[in-house]
Amino acid sequence: MTPEQEIALLREKLRYHNYLYYNLDNPEISDAQYDALLARLGELENRNPELITSDSPTQKVGGSASGEFAPVKHRVPMLSLDNSYSEADVAAWHDRVVKGLNGAPHGLLVEAKIDGLSCALVYKNGVLQTAATRGDGETGEDVTANVRTIISVPLKLKMDVPGTVEIRGEVYISKPDFSKLNEKQQADQLEPFANPRNAAAGSLRQKDPRVTAKRPLRFFAHSYGFFDGPPEPESHSDFLRRCTEWGLEACPLRKQCADIGEVLEFFKISESKRPGLDYEIDGMVVKVDELVNQRILGATARSPRWAVAFKFPAQQATTILKDVIFSVGRTGVVTPVAELQPVECGGVTISSATLHNFDEIARLSVKIGDTVVIERAGDVIPKIVKAVLSARTGNERDVKVPDECPVCAAKVHKDPDGVAYRCTNPSCPAQLREKLQHFGSRDAMDIDGLGAAVVEQLTAHKLVNDFGDLYILEKPQLAALKVFSDQKGLFKKADNLLAAIAKSRTRPLPKLIFALGIRHVGEKSAQILADYFLSMDALASADRESLEHIPEIGPVIAEEIFSFFRTPQVGALLTKLRAIGLNFTHTAPPPSGDRPLDGKTFVFTGELAALSRAQAKALVAELGGREISSVSAKTDYVVAGEKPGGKFTKARSLGVKIITEQEFIALTKKPEPGKDVSQQELF
Repeated sequence: MTPEQEIALLREKLRYHNYLYYNLDNPEISDAQYDALLARLGELENRNPELITSDSPTQKVGGSASGEFAPVKHRVPMLSLDNSYSEADVAAWHDRVVKGLNGAPHGLLVEAKIDGLSCALVYKNGVLQTAATRGDGETGEDVTANVRTIISVPLKLKMDVPGTVEIRGEVYISKPDFSKLNEKQQADQLEPFANPRNAAAGSLRQKDPRVTAKRPLRFFAHSYGFFDGPPEPESHSDFLRRCTEWGLEACPLRKQCADIGEVLEFFKISESKRPGLDYEIDGMVVKVDELVNQRILGATARSPRWAVAFKFPAQQATTILKDVIFSVGRTGVVTPVAELQPVECGGVTISSATLHNFDEIARLSVKIGDTVVIERAGDVIPKIVKAVLSARTGNERDVKVPDECPVCAAKVHKDPDGVAYRCTNPSCPAQLREKLQHFGSRDAMDIDGLGAAVVEQLTAHKLVNDFGDLYILEKPQLAALKVFSDQKGLFKKADNLLAAIAKSRTRPLPKLIFALGIRHVGEKSAQILADYFLSMDALASADRESLEHIPEIGPVIAEEIFSFFRTPQVGALLTKLRAIGLNFTHTAPPPSGDRPLDGKTFVFTGELAALSRAQAKALVAELGGREISSVSAKTDYVVAGEKPGGKFTKARSLGVKIITEQEFIALTKKPEPGKDVSQQELF
């Protein structure tokens, strides 16, 4: 696999896991596993800087704003924290701090890292105006109505605070309240929540604030975005004191430290206190205390240099691997799942754990019947760490790759370029269930009510065999299913689902392309494809060469798209969806005099002087152009700063127009009447 191919795959994986974590509040992998994927991507991008793009997960905070809430643009980006998992990592971070401050004196403050959902509160003249989630760090979701129901969030600050301030923190549920909440869920015959973090996230993002009001949410302040009016705090500790004075809670588990040794000592003390705390924490955050020093140190594209998260080790337990079963996902991937003898780990009873893939089983040398060590990695997802070889009796059995799909009995084949084994039947019922849930998800066709339980019954009764069947469902069919029954016999839930399905007919083409579930095609790729081809028919008939010529697509994704639309079942599905009346056409944003870069592609190389790289890329996007990572004959401009790299040489060899930073800035100005971009004089 080439670096470009691996980078493309890693980015798609990270975007997928970002979506699960930030939008669905349902992570599949641990923090450590996510960090390992991100670190690998960063390593590849550092080796191949020409492949770095502005939308890479290394350049921004994960997640995206949901369509359920109005978007809120963060005036100051909500950055993520770099994670460390050892004392050596924290010491190395502190060495960088000392170097960045040229050895100047500085204080450190350590505070607990609350396992909740990030939220930003804006107060104007002391009155709560808006509340927003982190989202993608640039744009979040407006959850003001829901946050107003949280008891620990004052609607008016205790003191007169003139001007506008933005307070940031974590929305969470305490351990005792979480236990009571799950007791009520079970009493109401509802599925209990997996953990306090998921419960808090789901509660904050309810459509109905009355539902949120019934959930025991709390808020801990931990930072701020801006101060307009009152003087900024001189230090982080000063800021936390002000929060207390204003009536906002801050986590009491914190300490000012004189040096890194004191930080590490407090970390151990905090870890020992962790089981007895009323709230879940997954580590400690170490910050340079003084504001002036924070500003000197600055930040990267996604993380402040003056702070780091020191994560607690995963909690472990020992149990027996009773069996290995196989689950089948949306793309046909067969995933081995360990069935375990139930064991308590970190306060949760665990009876199953993912084994990820068959290469992982080989790496662990694990067998059925083994005594195994499991851990709650990231305090959420249980996984097998190792087999206890000394406990083997000789009766253990190897885990064998199935020849047939465990659901439909179709042949299973291994990906030639990866580790996954896939069911070859696109009509496999297990794939269909996962595909239907993806099709109806918020960022796809947004069919509210098409959840796992509903999909299970629709497919079990063979009412839905493909996406098109959703649009011919009738109320009597739904009323006959247990999941839609109600005491009054009104079947309101069935009415709501049918209304949501009908509404989804008008979803734009980019959403439909994403909903089809083409491998490696995420939301952004779907938008690019719609803008480029303008219709589903043009996309479906595109050849490999046409697809590969789209700079953001590349050969790996192009092959997946080409193969997808050549599958006979897909052709029949498109015919069905077209007849139903789904949106098969798309209108690209029209050129505008206020968007002088419409349709132009730019590659940046070298160091810019007047603009940061992020500012330049944002300017291109704002004015209708596209910033791409690699140079091709179709590139319109290469912007060369000081010390340009290999992109400059390639542009010259291809005859691509090379311009200076100043010439680029001239291009961004609105054209004079009667002139287009190409007619502007460059200086």
